[in-house]
Amino acid sequence: MSRVDSTVRRALAITAAAALALSMAACSGSGGGSGTKTVVWSTWGTPEELTRYKEFDQKFMKEHPDIKVVLQPVADYGDYHTKLLAQLASGTAPDVFYIGDDKIGQFVNSKALLPLTSLMESSASKTKPDDFAQGLFGATKKGDEYYAAPNDSNPDALWYDKAALKKAGVTDDPATLAAEGKWTTDAFLDMNEKLHKAGLTGSMFWNYWSTHYSWISSQGGKAFDESGTFVANTDQTSVKAMDVLAKNFQNGTFVVADTLPEGAGADSVFVTHKAGFFVQGRYTIGTVKAAGDPENYDVAPWPTPSGKAAPTGVAVSYLAINAKTKNKDAAFTFWTNFLSAEGQTQRLQGGGNAVPSIKGADKVVLDGYPEHAKTLLEMRDIGFEDYASEAAVPGLSSDISDKMLALYQGKASTKETLDEVAKMIADKTGGK
Repeated sequence: MSRVDSTVRRALAITAAAALALSMAACSGSGGGSGTKTVVWSTWGTPEELTRYKEFDQKFMKEHPDIKVVLQPVADYGDYHTKLLAQLASGTAPDVFYIGDDKIGQFVNSKALLPLTSLMESSASKTKPDDFAQGLFGATKKGDEYYAAPNDSNPDALWYDKAALKKAGVTDDPATLAAEGKWTTDAFLDMNEKLHKAGLTGSMFWNYWSTHYSWISSQGGKAFDESGTFVANTDQTSVKAMDVLAKNFQNGTFVVADTLPEGAGADSVFVTHKAGFFVQGRYTIGTVKAAGDPENYDVAPWPTPSGKAAPTGVAVSYLAINAKTKNKDAAFTFWTNFLSAEGQTQRLQGGGNAVPSIKGADKVVLDGYPEHAKTLLEMRDIGFEDYASEAAVPGLSSDISDKMLALYQGKASTKETLDEVAKMIADKTGGK
């Protein structure tokens, strides 16, 4: 799963290695020879990810000789969904395809996706609905029907730098405090204050839905109610929480990672021990290991007023099946194997950059780095994806993040911003 910061969500541009480029000519329902059915599937991804997908495809075809798999990689995330929508409209879309969590609601509402509940519950399924962490389905579920499932996941954890904390005079370890039920908001803010006074960055956050709503949730507030209505502007706990978050951005203790200058980005700041905390997913392993100093880094959950863990954001992408596929059974066979515990283990083991979304594959996380890797699984199990009301409207999440950025930069007040977000959501969702 590609990096899940807001930059990626809006304009991830990764050039897939030419050696990995597979046939781009096949379209949905194309048939193979001698009774073989062809399943065409599409995704974006880094060269490393595409290598893993190719390895999965080869293994799958060896185990299913009656199914030929053809991968259509798309290099630019920013172009991926536009191209996919055009293919769906023209009847040339792949049989199976990835969808970003910032786009999934649009695809579900378009009726372009095959309903999956009965297939997932069938004897042919390796992916029963209850096998997944339920908070990860997000906007893919309407009523009792599922239209996609998470490929894997990336809980937005608080990665922390022990060397930076030590330099700032912090003697407590965040993961140890979390294990003892003492990882409180006060403890976190105190550490950040010490980091700031020492001339270091306290915490770096990406400006997207998970930052806003994880902070609200972790502080006991509520962003949306059960009906899908945005209520953070009227929930006083949420307003106070967002005010604390905003003030720490405004005084420089917290930093919006998206706004850091090119050449001195968040990754660089973190691996040179200039920041205490960096909120990211499991893919951070690659960053800190490449810097050659991994023993200084670990993960903790978001702090809470009581020290008891609370639900926070988990970024995912989804796998769906074309509602008009001509090879429904073969497409589902590929789909369910790809998402199965075995499939996710194959894709994520050996330094994979995400956390499995399904039961039975946790070993790939627990067998590896960092020391408190179990925290990532615990965050996944209680975490949530972007709220369906927001995710269902194209561009809405980015528009909300623009409002939040103005707040973080001190260009608007907390209540004013939350009221504007509430109005924007109501206007674009017909009242919710």
